[in-house]
Amino acid sequence: MSSSYFQSDENAGWLRSGWSKTGLVLGGGLALILVAQASFGRVDPGNVGIRVNNIVGGVEQNTLGVGWYLAPPGTHIYEYPVFTRTYSWTSSSTEQSPIDESFSFQDRNGLSLKADVAVSYHVDPQRASILFQRYRTDMDQIIAGPLRNAIRNAIVERAAQLGVEQIYGDHKSELIATAQAQVQRFFAPYGLQVEQLYWAGNIVVPAEVLRQINAKIANEQAALAAQANVATAQANAQARIAKAKGDAEAIQVEAQAIRTNPEIVKMRAVEKWDGRLPTYSGAGPLPFLSVK
Repeated sequence: MSSSYFQSDENAGWLRSGWSKTGLVLGGGLALILVAQASFGRVDPGNVGIRVNNIVGGVEQNTLGVGWYLAPPGTHIYEYPVFTRTYSWTSSSTEQSPIDESFSFQDRNGLSLKADVAVSYHVDPQRASILFQRYRTDMDQIIAGPLRNAIRNAIVERAAQLGVEQIYGDHKSELIATAQAQVQRFFAPYGLQVEQLYWAGNIVVPAEVLRQINAKIANEQAALAAQANVATAQANAQARIAKAKGDAEAIQVEAQAIRTNPEIVKMRAVEKWDGRLPTYSGAGPLPFLSVK
């Protein structure tokens, strides 16, 4: 073989060796970047972080503010919101979940009802580590599990003491307020502050029951209107009676005054006289003028 063949083979070997070294360098650099990224965690604005060592199960007591933190392999930073967030459990597939998350409960007679419920909440930054130690999971899982269960139990417990007309009517606000107070008391020691619990829509009542409720409400409104009309008529009649009685008493008083003092008649005539003498007065004087 010619010497040029050996020279080209040597060049190819050198190139292969060079590319291998370059690949090792690039691969090592990429690995270092990935390891470095995996060794840090970030706490986003509006949240506090809890650093947890998943290998030994250690939970750091101090909360982490916004920023980047060392989180080597085996360490995870959980974030909890310290600003107000809202979650709605509804039957709508276009809300926060594609499945029906509305609450089901019963009245005291066992009638099944449904309702959409929403909650606003935040985490006390001073108690965030306590909340994690209690539930050992992130905020989304706490909402889907412990918080939802507590709200459902509170609503079920109070609704079981009420009739459907009360739940749909004058106790609707009281029911959700009672549930809110119960849930607040339960979660406050763990740092989860339930700010407000409210109905996110109408309470769903079976159609036939709803018709009966509406018919009863209509009848009650009609009865109240009839009572108002009767009261108005009675008031008007009493006013007329009072006026007539007053007029009669006034006439009696005036008649008595005339009997005791006939000069009143002349005084009244003078009060009504326009000052003009009649054209034909006859033979005598005017009745209210004394002629001596």
